[in-house]
Amino acid sequence: QVQLVESGGGLVQAGGSLSLSCAASGRTFSSYVTGWFRQAPGKEREFVAGINWTGRNTVYADSVKGRFTISRDSAKNTVNLQMNSLKPEDTAVYYCAARRPFKVIGTSMYEYDYWGQGTQVTVSS
Repeated sequence: QVQLVESGGGLVQAGGSLSLSCAASGRTFSSYVTGWFRQAPGKEREFVAGINWTGRNTVYADSVKGRFTISRDSAKNTVNLQMNSLKPEDTAVYYCAARRPFKVIGTSMYEYDYWGQGTQVTVSS
């Protein structure tokens, strides 16, 4: 069982940066694929970025490539999302999600087994 808690959301102006962190409980978290998703009002939850259990493989949505960076710190049991050059369309609730051990990075929310409560990111124009 894994429990996930996101932090780091907030309000920022367009062009600014925010860093999100996902803290996990559970000794086996380092073997889980971890992803970030987001959901804007009235829209479906969408994939943002994912990282495999080694930290060597990452996948990004086209809309955030070159602006967002996902990374993991296995010693701290955290996965981070550095968001730069933020745009108003990045405004959403951001969720951390984990997929059971040693799977490939998935881009569908239905491939993930554990979810955090979400953290709000608002980008003003």
